[in-house]
Amino acid sequence: MKTSRVARETAIIAANSPISASRQTRSQLTATIRAFAAEDVVNVAVKQEEQVNDDSSSLSSLSSPGVSDIEDALVSSAPRKRKREVGSPAATVMRILPRRPILKSEDGSPTKIKRGRRQPAKKIITDTGEVAIHPPANWEEIYTAVQEMRKQVLAPVDTMGCESLAEDNRSPQVRPSSPPPLPIRSLSNLLKSVQDQRFQTLIALMLSSQTKDTTTALAMRRLQTSLPAPGLTLSNILSVTPAALNALIHPVGFHNNKTKYIKATATLLAERFNNDIPDTAEGLMSLPGVGPKMAYLCMSAAWGRTEGIGVDVHVHRITNLWGWHKTREPEETRKALQAWLPREKWHEINHLLVGFGQTICLPVGRRCGECVLSTKGLCPGAVAPKNVSVVKRKRKMEVEGEVKEEVDVVVKQETEDVVEDARGYSSR
Repeated sequence: MKTSRVARETAIIAANSPISASRQTRSQLTATIRAFAAEDVVNVAVKQEEQVNDDSSSLSSLSSPGVSDIEDALVSSAPRKRKREVGSPAATVMRILPRRPILKSEDGSPTKIKRGRRQPAKKIITDTGEVAIHPPANWEEIYTAVQEMRKQVLAPVDTMGCESLAEDNRSPQVRPSSPPPLPIRSLSNLLKSVQDQRFQTLIALMLSSQTKDTTTALAMRRLQTSLPAPGLTLSNILSVTPAALNALIHPVGFHNNKTKYIKATATLLAERFNNDIPDTAEGLMSLPGVGPKMAYLCMSAAWGRTEGIGVDVHVHRITNLWGWHKTREPEETRKALQAWLPREKWHEINHLLVGFGQTICLPVGRRCGECVLSTKGLCPGAVAPKNVSVVKRKRKMEVEGEVKEEVDVVVKQETEDVVEDARGYSSR
């Protein structure tokens, strides 16, 4: 049986088409069609038989499984290279861009990431039966290294921390028991200013919970400038409506609850604490919305007395990352630290580790390639910087008679490098 020329040509296309007859998903089918219609460099060789038998016909073969165009399969009798035209589909260019660590060794080569071993504080029972807490073996080396790194980078807590948000007309640490030799009227104004300073410090700490330092600073500035003169004072907080107060602190986290806490705290201060904030940690923790962290930080900033460590999420996360202890909540971390950390460091450790957690040891995407602890093998939680492969798809376009290239899509893919631990084993 003879077949028509159209049937023979259709058979040639079906036999050499890259589109499989097997079942495909929609995404696979789309990718196959694009590969069929937009292949850049293809060598096509079509061999046709001069004579066709009655019962069967011989099909030509292609030198490559893909074809550039349908017409190439029908017309081309010799391999040829298709020229790329302006406006044709985009070409793909892949480059591997490894993240370059800032820290380098003495010979200029990048330093390797070393994962340290956990050396937690240990409980030792003495000969007398008493329990003594021995600090981590390398804690002083870690502490000194972090202090040096903090000197090189300015963190948000350095300029917008809660201790610096109160208006600095007078120092909040001036005690009413030792006033300067001033007239009675001036002395009264001074004491009132000092009380307002302590009150503002407490309000800043209450606003800072679950809120970034920049947002807390913005809310404090709005309270200081938007409330009637003289600004953020106890009397103005008592007189302002909850709706107006909520609008002023709206950017902070959980502003609805904080509005209730601030209003209730102001009422308690006026009724029970003689229009001033409590001068003990227990008294501060009796106020609505004030926990141990706020209480101990407020005692240090407002009263100048350090009675405990203010442990927030940064201090809790980083000290556990270093392996100093294994705790589940900040209050448990505070008790573990106070058991062995020298008392003169209780006040500064919060400011130190908060800034370290904001700049280098971030909650997400830790910058271990920039941290001295990871290169010295002091941090058990060190991870290697990631290699980023950037895939750029470029296409040529004709603009006013000139052919130009522009980047169409940029895709990033991340893979982790190998990290060596203290024992020499490697892991990802």
